[in-house]
Amino acid sequence: MPSAVSMNPLYNAGIHLFTTAVSLGSLRSGKLRKMRQGWRDACARIMDARSRVAPDGYDLWLHAASLGEFEQGRPLIERLRRERPGVRILLTFFSPSGYTVRHDYPMVDTVAYLPPDTPRHAAAFLDAARPRMAVFVKYEFWGNYLEQLHSRGIPTYIISSIFRPGQRFFRRGGGMFRRMLNCFTRLYVQDEGSRKLLADAGLTNVTVAGDTRFDRVTDVMAKTVSLPVVEKFCAGADMVMVAGSSWQPDEDVYSHFVAEHPGLRVIIAPHEFDDARLSRLRARFGSQAALYSEVNASGLLPAGCRVLIIDCFGLLSSLYRYGDLAYVGGGFGAGIHNINEAAVYGIPVIFGPEHHKFKEAADLIGLGGAFEVTDRASFENLAARMLTDARFRTDAGHKAGAYIKSHLGATDLIYSDLFPEK
Repeated sequence: MPSAVSMNPLYNAGIHLFTTAVSLGSLRSGKLRKMRQGWRDACARIMDARSRVAPDGYDLWLHAASLGEFEQGRPLIERLRRERPGVRILLTFFSPSGYTVRHDYPMVDTVAYLPPDTPRHAAAFLDAARPRMAVFVKYEFWGNYLEQLHSRGIPTYIISSIFRPGQRFFRRGGGMFRRMLNCFTRLYVQDEGSRKLLADAGLTNVTVAGDTRFDRVTDVMAKTVSLPVVEKFCAGADMVMVAGSSWQPDEDVYSHFVAEHPGLRVIIAPHEFDDARLSRLRARFGSQAALYSEVNASGLLPAGCRVLIIDCFGLLSSLYRYGDLAYVGGGFGAGIHNINEAAVYGIPVIFGPEHHKFKEAADLIGLGGAFEVTDRASFENLAARMLTDARFRTDAGHKAGAYIKSHLGATDLIYSDLFPEK
């Protein structure tokens, strides 16, 4: 295998510019302020925790960028915790949204931010954590951390990763980034196309394992909770649509159809729900809308309520069970959210055009279990068919559910490789 990467000054300058931008942005952004403070505190937090729970160092360090990637790493963590409870685990996040939601995740020993990828921070972090093994999730490629791990002889893996021809590793002038990949002991990729790209780039330490998210959503489905208020809301509807991780551009697409079809009930779980966002969302649907927290507290649904707005975290995976159809948001922005979380319930899934980074989206569209919409008109045509043709809707849902079932097992393969029977 070629030698590991040594990050050039241009890369390090780019990281420096990024950290400077975060510092300046933190003057106005509470989210960036949390990130910057988390970077500052990370090593001290880890050393303090390690003195109590892992004095000799952590057995596993798992890093996820944010919540989505965490959900891909979570099946491995929980399998390890269940079968080897004495193993000490450090979990890090890059995103404040990931850390804020999962800072007290009970299945690991310590949760912290990952400081910026500079040589100094990477060395200090690894001195503090002293991990025996490192696992990155999907798209996390940090050159200085990888170089430090490689030089210290720490086995390093990436799981649920997926590669495409346009990525920087495979472009002209991408040699430095390709050399980053040499730092991994093994790369566990989602599909054969990724394996072929890596083989063409000279990497053979690759296993096609699939995507651990399929295992995760199946586990979640088995543990969903009953929501009596939602059951009451859905009773008697011609069709129930669950709009998960919804953004304003998504609502621009589906809200008119909702208003024009009284037999349709819609559960909206907005991606963010601060007071201003909730106020705008309620105003859009007027007297037809109610907040989940208010209805749950009173036990009463307002007369004419056809839109239930979820204003708390942690319910979305249980909400999809009540849907006949799912609309997954983000497809008119940076990219769709987790469509597997809906498809596992055997219901058809609709989303916007920004889905090309997600293999499961293309697969499900090809199978007829999911559908892309590009504007209000295309959504309304599709939703009308879903509403009036129950057989079409049911058949699409069956295809979605079968697709999820056919892709289980990535966690078993990775776990048996990384933690073989003693």
